[in-house]
Amino acid sequence: MIGDDGVERCVFCGAEAAGPCASCRRSVCGDCCTLTEGGAKTWAICLDCDRKGGRSLAGAWSGFGIWLVGILVALGALVALLEWLWPTR
Repeated sequence: MIGDDGVERCVFCGAEAAGPCASCRRSVCGDCCTLTEGGAKTWAICLDCDRKGGRSLAGAWSGFGIWLVGILVALGALVALLEWLWPTR
């Protein structure tokens, strides 16, 4: 087969990987990961990220929320600037 790279391996034990870690995106097998808690969907987290407190995705969701608020603040500032430059009469 052309372009077949073979089986992806777990970065911890070398077994066949089940998928990427939801936090660091490294390939992990089912034995070298834990499952997330508190989300609508279950994700696999590698053992290194789990030791660092990465089992919960609350940090990722708060980062996403801050990113969205930043966009809203930037758009509000742009509207205020345009209103100041070209006031309507």
